[in-house]
Amino acid sequence: MAKRALILLEGTRNNGLLYIEAAQRLGLHPITLSADPAQHDYLAAEGIEAIRVDTNNLDTLIQECSRLRSTYDIAGITSAMEAVYATVGKLCRYFDLPGPNPASIERCCNKFAQRQLLAEAGVAIPSYRLAENAAEVELAATEIGLPVVVKPAAGSGSIGVRLCRNVDELAEHTNHLLGGKHIWRSSPRILVEEFAEGPQYFAYIMGNEVIAIEAADICPPPHFVFRGGVVPAPLTDDEYKRIAEVLLSCLRALGLGWGPTNIEFRLTKRGPVVIEVNPRLAGGPQPVQLAYGVDLIAEHIKLVTGEEWDLRRRHSHIAAWRSLLPDRDGILDWINGDSQAAAVSGVAEVQLHVKPKTPIIRTGDYRDSMGFVFAVSSDLAQTEAILQRAVDLIDWSITPFPTIGD
Repeated sequence: MAKRALILLEGTRNNGLLYIEAAQRLGLHPITLSADPAQHDYLAAEGIEAIRVDTNNLDTLIQECSRLRSTYDIAGITSAMEAVYATVGKLCRYFDLPGPNPASIERCCNKFAQRQLLAEAGVAIPSYRLAENAAEVELAATEIGLPVVVKPAAGSGSIGVRLCRNVDELAEHTNHLLGGKHIWRSSPRILVEEFAEGPQYFAYIMGNEVIAIEAADICPPPHFVFRGGVVPAPLTDDEYKRIAEVLLSCLRALGLGWGPTNIEFRLTKRGPVVIEVNPRLAGGPQPVQLAYGVDLIAEHIKLVTGEEWDLRRRHSHIAAWRSLLPDRDGILDWINGDSQAAAVSGVAEVQLHVKPKTPIIRTGDYRDSMGFVFAVSSDLAQTEAILQRAVDLIDWSITPFPTIGD
């Protein structure tokens, strides 16, 4: 009998290995198709089968999957990476496998089209304009009113996203995006948005069910770097109910509701305002598993392989996480204390993404994180105390890059 395989398109730093491990626990043989398998270091480290293939070319992917079917029973195809998730949907349709609607995914990944659909459905979103050059960015900011959030119309991980509080910051960031420093996957299109003020949250959704809401902790402006979070978010029953109604309205407006969705929103004076809908799991679903005992990655894999998922909560705890963020650019001399931190009672996991002698260059997005610490207990104050105790045990040294003349 042919071995049952799960095809994974590309991977991600936070979730890639988690998908591999979950597939193996479910008795599946994971195979990663990647344009550059070496960029996913966990593949070689874990001895995972990986095949170099152009993941932007649907015909090439169909040929490769057809070749693999001569050896394996392909049980499902999926990805943790948003940029290829529409392609996943097209592959699933070609091979008659369960998968997302590719047209819905493509609309959702186009942030301008997403906002148009949400606005038409009456979902509260920030005011926005689309711009293709510096003059249009400046006009949009004038019409909306500073401060504004300026971001690529397609992308993820807060890459290229910045709060521009005055005309100088606006010009500087526009030049960054259009002057060759930002890597565009398609033609340059910039979204200029009203800055919605209020605490930020993430919603973890599977199918049409809100599984959890996380309260997010974000670094001070101008960038949007997430430095921590708590699951479940401390919300009243009325707040939760109102938010859930808005979230489900987003799914209907965008034609989603199959598989995972992650929605970012802020609670403003006028209520929940949706910042972004992402047709994938959040970058780190571990807090949901720690808080409720629901392994969202495993349940997603069950869905894509045609099995029945189980989203029932096994328990109810308070989980929190903290990102290890550098305070300067330079060369990482050393980082230690992770073993001591992991030994703290209540710490569920400590991850380090960097090694000594690694160049540290802050970019103002998810790539700034050097690692994560996760903690859990039955009480919010206790969980936060455990987390702080563990984080305090981790230390590092960064030698600044030499300046000209040194």
